[in-house]
Amino acid sequence: MIKVLLAEDVQMVRGALVALLGLEHDIDVVASIANGDEIVPAVKEKEPNVAVLDIDLPGLDGLSAAAQIHDVAPGTRTLILTSLGRPGTLRRALDARVNGFILKDAPISQLTEAIRAVSVGRRVIDSQLALSAWDGDQCPLTPRELEVLRLTSEGADAMEIANTLYLSVGTIRNYLTTVTTKLEARNRIDAVRIARKSGWL
Repeated sequence: MIKVLLAEDVQMVRGALVALLGLEHDIDVVASIANGDEIVPAVKEKEPNVAVLDIDLPGLDGLSAAAQIHDVAPGTRTLILTSLGRPGTLRRALDARVNGFILKDAPISQLTEAIRAVSVGRRVIDSQLALSAWDGDQCPLTPRELEVLRLTSEGADAMEIANTLYLSVGTIRNYLTTVTTKLEARNRIDAVRIARKSGWL
């Protein structure tokens, strides 16, 4: 049996997936989770073969959880199941060393086959998304610039970001100016919008 952990915050979707996966003779859903902060502890407790993770979760997001799983439980494979089918999102997923990436509008048969493939060490990526990622724009921002923009997108002001990253307020303002310029944005809010639309945040 392939032991699966499923992390999805929408209760109806999560329930439907658990029911559908339960019909498979070789798949056993050992944990069903709604909050990202519960993923890593559940992986340690249940030791699933595959963790199927949504990206946009309350608490820890699915990509951050996948990166942590890779470090603390290398025997657990990670499969991202998301509606965020943007090239930048796929690149972020690959940076987090996920083993698979498929879209939520795929048929259930594609999900079950992806789980089986990932469980034996193969990498599975939605073919159309892979092609669009190949053709898509690379993120022009450095990791530090992305971190500053991410904190901005969460509502933090320059002082709060400076305290979080142990930098001066002036340095944070310089980062935000650089980010706005690189993205050809009108202001910080527009920069956040552009980065989210591209899948970089």
